[in-house]
Amino acid sequence: MNTTEGTAMAQAQKAASGREPEYRSRRRHPALVLAGVAATSAAGLAFEISLTRVFAVAQFYHFAFLSVSLALLGLGASGSALTALPGLGRGGPRRWAGYSAAQALTTLGAYLLTNVLPFDSFAIAWDPRQVLYLVVYYLALAVPFFFAGLIVASLLAGADQPDRVPSHRIYGASLAGSGAGAAAALGGLAWLGGEGAIAFSAAIAMAGAAAFAHAAEPRRDARLAAAATAALLIVAAAVPAPLAMNLSPYKELSSVLRYPGAEVVSTEWDAGTRIDLVRSDGIRSLPGLSLAYPGVPPRQDGLTFDGDDLSPVSRTSPTAADFAPYLVTSVAYALRPSARALILEPRGGLDVIAALAMGATSVRAVEPHQAAVAATRAIGPSVYDDPRVTVDHAEPRTFVERANERFDVIDLALTSPYRPVASGAYSLAEDYRLTVDAFGRYLERLEPGGVLMVARWVQVPPSEEIRLFATGVAALRNAQLDPAAATVMLRGYATSVLLLKPDGFTPADLSVIVGFAEQRQFDVVAAPGSDPARANRFNVVPDEQYSTLAAALLGSLDPTPIYANHEFDIRPATDDHPFFGHFFTWSQAGAVLDTLGRTWQPFGGAGYFVLVALLGISTVAAIVLIATPLLARRPRQDTGDGRMRWWTVGYFGLLGLAFLFVEIPLIQQFILLIGRPTSAFAVVVFAVLVASGVGSAWSRRIGWRSGAVLLTAAAALYPSFVRWLTPLALPAPAPVRMALVAAMIAPLGLLMGIMFPWGLAHLERRAAGLVPWAWAINGTVSVISAAAAALLALSFGFSFVVRLGAVAYAGAALLARPRPAVAGVTPRRE
Repeated sequence: MNTTEGTAMAQAQKAASGREPEYRSRRRHPALVLAGVAATSAAGLAFEISLTRVFAVAQFYHFAFLSVSLALLGLGASGSALTALPGLGRGGPRRWAGYSAAQALTTLGAYLLTNVLPFDSFAIAWDPRQVLYLVVYYLALAVPFFFAGLIVASLLAGADQPDRVPSHRIYGASLAGSGAGAAAALGGLAWLGGEGAIAFSAAIAMAGAAAFAHAAEPRRDARLAAAATAALLIVAAAVPAPLAMNLSPYKELSSVLRYPGAEVVSTEWDAGTRIDLVRSDGIRSLPGLSLAYPGVPPRQDGLTFDGDDLSPVSRTSPTAADFAPYLVTSVAYALRPSARALILEPRGGLDVIAALAMGATSVRAVEPHQAAVAATRAIGPSVYDDPRVTVDHAEPRTFVERANERFDVIDLALTSPYRPVASGAYSLAEDYRLTVDAFGRYLERLEPGGVLMVARWVQVPPSEEIRLFATGVAALRNAQLDPAAATVMLRGYATSVLLLKPDGFTPADLSVIVGFAEQRQFDVVAAPGSDPARANRFNVVPDEQYSTLAAALLGSLDPTPIYANHEFDIRPATDDHPFFGHFFTWSQAGAVLDTLGRTWQPFGGAGYFVLVALLGISTVAAIVLIATPLLARRPRQDTGDGRMRWWTVGYFGLLGLAFLFVEIPLIQQFILLIGRPTSAFAVVVFAVLVASGVGSAWSRRIGWRSGAVLLTAAAALYPSFVRWLTPLALPAPAPVRMALVAAMIAPLGLLMGIMFPWGLAHLERRAAGLVPWAWAINGTVSVISAAAAALLALSFGFSFVVRLGAVAYAGAALLARPRPAVAGVTPRRE
């Protein structure tokens, strides 16, 4: 055959088949296409989870919420772009391979750009450039998700598929791949660290490019993509210097390293938490030390967690720790000499040294970060090597739930440094150690005559120390005990300590406490029969409200008016609302706005406004992305009438709200069962998405309306089910708890997975041109729901948000249509 004949034949084949020449030689492999979809979706989710840790380390915890928002923004933007420019979806496997490669390269490129960007969150209130940097931050990191979404949206639209893959299988592969990406992120963070996990995410995306390229003809691009995947894996393992994270200058690690001669001795990643051991002559940290201490603090090293929360590592033995009797927390050992002590999360070991120095016969140290204990042991003698100390690597709540023994003293160590409550930078962090539910369990683990001791910082005006006091009072009342007889609080210059004794403090106990306070110059905020004159003698404040608030809480069976009248939110935290550091009330909004740009506080003084601002930006972005395609192009014939477009907005918008309103509270709620925020994120997302992927694949076998009604009922009842099961599951080993969480979520996730595919099937039958727009609506409304879910959880708790998700699913159920005819499926009456 000569060249002319071959060309003519190729043109005839193209004309007959309507396909590009690259499809002529053999049938394409739908399995490769689904593998490519799964890989790119896995890469997107792995990148999203890795960013939560990178943001938490490089900036602050509240920036972790950005990762969810920008991921959904990128996905939504891809649907809008495809609706406005349908040509982006054409080109078949080679085009999809190009998008996957672009996703991989922009994953690494966006991280590098934001890592060198001089963004300063503390200066954003007065430096207009920081707003620009934040916008660049936001948009650059959304780009990889845009390419990932473009692949899925193109395939859902059915463009240029030689062997058409049903939309529900594409959506199912995307969900299942995303779930696998959650597991990949957890492993990547543990073995490669934050920077390595980013490069690992890029490698997964490039593997997706290889799968798509292998489905195309010619296949030479597949070899190139495979080589690029291998190169990215090497980068992930080696983490070259340009990938090293640049920390905010306001992180404690950054501050410590500015001291002459300071150095980082070691850096480890422990279940997603970065732990640095720092050596510096400038570290002298003894929280709770009396002003009466006549000595000099010992030399210390420091441990930082995610670049912050400096914990001192005192290089001194308990016998030489002459500072121990002057710590406010030593009062518990003055009450119970020779105590068997349980210390929860001692980190650098200061509380362990103090306990042994004060005569404790044994100490059970429960430290969740194994790398922290290993770091203290690696460079010299460690208090954790003392024969009287037993170390358990576990989360405090889970240890207490499964512990069979009882203790004379339970010490909940002060793990965080002093932070002004007005900054609000840590108000979004969940802390299940400091809830009413947790205190109830601690009290149950005390020996008769035992004491629970918890220390917090003193704030002016009162906030965290009074919330601590209110939490103790609520826990005692829940246990049918008398708080007035069982509660003591002492206040020093910068710290306060709460003592709870279920048996009640005896006159002999009170004599010891008052004597200890007098000698060490601590003020007695509250104690049975205490003289109010002792509340402000040594550490004098102009307007002493601590003892007044404490007395009011002890004397009132209904403290609601007390909480309502205080300028900060001091309600006790609960397992359904575990935000101990969240003190913001809307009455403060005026003062915050008045000081905007005039105080050295991040975001003008309240971390709460981070979510408010994010919600506003997300809403504007969603409106623009949903409306733009209709304004940019005239409606095509296959986009239906106006009623069909309004149905698309309503149905897929409600799904976007509902899915995140259920998923995000579950992530936060299951931190208690799983132990770590990153692990909870990965396990919950894995379970929800894999189960949703299965539901999507099986959606043709499950009725649309009946499934929607069942999903609505399940979501409404789920918070009660979780509250009932959590205490029963907490004593189980960690792998069992993770498996149990996945099993608990799977039925709900399966039902969540049927809703989107049935909506697509309805559009494919009635208005196929609206499919990319439906993808855009779902993604962009999810941007709103991600911010709104976190915001509402802060104010009203997790159960409230999940039930709002159930209401949104109920709305979608009302919009569900009778089951449409699908190839291979006989319609039936529901």
